[in-house]
Amino acid sequence: MDEIEYVWSVLGGDAALTARVARAARPEVLEARLPVRALASACVGACALAAAELAARRAAPGGVPAVRVDDGAVAAAFTSERHLRIGGREPVSFAPLSRLWRTADGWVRTHANYPHHRARLLAALGLARDTEDARAVDAVGSLLAGLPARSVEETVYAAGGAAVALRTPEEWAASEQGRAVAGRPLVERGVLDASPARTFAPVPPSAGALLPAAGLRVLDLTRVIAGPVATRTLALLGADVLRVDPPGLPELPDQHVDTGFGKRSATLDLTCDQAAFEELLGAADVVVTGYRPGSLDRFGLSPRALAARRPGLVVARLSAWGAYGPWAGRRGFDSLVQVGTGIAALEGTADRPGALPAQALDHGTGYLLAAGVLRALTEQSRHGGSRYVEVALARTAAWLSAGPAPDGASGAGRPHGVGGSAGSASADTGGTRGTGGTGGPSTMGTGSGAHRVCAAGDAGGPGDAGEAGGPGASPWLRERESPLGRLRYALPPVRFEGGPTDWERAPGPWGADAARWV
Repeated sequence: MDEIEYVWSVLGGDAALTARVARAARPEVLEARLPVRALASACVGACALAAAELAARRAAPGGVPAVRVDDGAVAAAFTSERHLRIGGREPVSFAPLSRLWRTADGWVRTHANYPHHRARLLAALGLARDTEDARAVDAVGSLLAGLPARSVEETVYAAGGAAVALRTPEEWAASEQGRAVAGRPLVERGVLDASPARTFAPVPPSAGALLPAAGLRVLDLTRVIAGPVATRTLALLGADVLRVDPPGLPELPDQHVDTGFGKRSATLDLTCDQAAFEELLGAADVVVTGYRPGSLDRFGLSPRALAARRPGLVVARLSAWGAYGPWAGRRGFDSLVQVGTGIAALEGTADRPGALPAQALDHGTGYLLAAGVLRALTEQSRHGGSRYVEVALARTAAWLSAGPAPDGASGAGRPHGVGGSAGSASADTGGTRGTGGTGGPSTMGTGSGAHRVCAAGDAGGPGDAGEAGGPGASPWLRERESPLGRLRYALPPVRFEGGPTDWERAPGPWGADAARWV
C-alpha cells in the first residue's frame, strides 16, 4: 500500500479510484530527512481525488475525472506563505519571540506571532508586556538559559501562552499524549444522526470549470494555516466560504491574505451575537472549526450540538494535539508540534534541533481536512446522516515520523508511515535541518497501486533556484490585483480534469464583509 492509497482508504474511498491519479514527481523539492514530499503529494492527491469523485457524483457523466498531482505545484502551495508578495512586499513569517531557545537542559520552542501570545509569554517570565522586541529577545534568552525546558513549557502554558520543550521521537511515543495520538486514525470520520440523504443540485458540465462544491455554504471558524487552507480549497471548488472571526482577535495580516483566496471575511462576537450565528448556521452545509477542542462547546458548537440544530450538516474539526489525551486543550502550532513530537530532533543535528522545509503539518492536515469534507458530502448523497470529520497536526506528524520504507521497498504493510524522501536540507527560520538525508528515494507509485508516476518535464521551465520549497517554483506562481494591492501567490495544487485552476476572487480586508450569506 503506497501513500495515496493509504490516505484514500482512511477517507473511506473506493480503492479502484486511485487508478485515476497520475503524479509528476520532482525529487528536488521539499527535501528533508523525513519523507515530506511524499506526504504532501499524498494529501493533495487524495483531496483532488475526493473533489473529482464529488464532481462525478454531481455532473460528470463520463465517470470520475482524471487527477494530476505535480510535486512542483504541491511544493509551491506548501510554502505559499513564503511566496506571497503584497504590493511587492515580502510577508512576515515569524515574530522575534517565535523561535527555539536554549534552556538549562535542552531546548524549548515558543510561538508568539499573535500579540496576545507574545504578551502571555512575557508575563509568564515576569517581563513587561510592552518590552521592545530586541530587549525582549535578550531578556527571554537569558532567563530560559537557566530554566529546565519542561518547566518553561508548563509555566508558559499555564499563563495562556504557547511553548513546547524539545522531545525525541522515543520520548514523545512514550508520553501519554503520544500514545493517545498514535491510537487514532489519520482522519477520524463518523455519522451523527440519521438525516436523509443529501440531494445536490446538478452542476452543468458546460458551465465553465467543474465545481463540485458549487452551491454549498461553508461556515469557516478557523485560524492560522491548516484550517484556512482547508476552507480555501473548498472555496476553490465552488463553495461559498464565509470566514468568521471574533472582532477582538484579528488574523495576522499576511496570513489572512495567503489563506483568504476565494472567501469572504466577517467578524461576529458569539457572546452577544448568538442569533446572528444561528441564522448563518441555519443555512450552512458545512461548519469547519479550528479552535482548541472544547473551547467552542460553551457556544453550542460541538459536532453533535451543531447537527442537532442543523440536521444534515458536515462538521469538520481541526486541532494541534488531538481532541483526546492530557494535551487536548493545549494551544499548538506547526512549529511547536514539530518540536514536541520529535520531528525537530530528527531533522536537526547534534548541536541544534531542525525544522521541516515547509509547515507541512499545517498544509498537509489542511488538505486532509478538505478531503474529509468532500468525501463526507459524497457519502451523504448516498447514505444520508449528519457527518463529522476530525484531524490533528500531531496525528499527521505521527504518520510522517513513522519514516520511509527501506530503499526500493513498496511501502506495503506500512499503513502508518510515509514513503521515503531523501536528500540534503538547508536552514530554516527558527531551526536548522540536517545535511544529508537518511531515507531512500520516494516510493510513491512503486507499490501495488495503479496510479502513475510521470516524468516532470511538461509543467513549465525550471524557474529560479533557491525558491521556497525547492528550485523552480515560478511555473506555479501568479499575480493579480486585489483590494489589498497587487498580489503574487501560489496557485492551488488540487487539479482534476475539467476542474478549476485558480480562485475566482482575491482576498479582501480582514473582517470587511457582512456576517450573512449572499
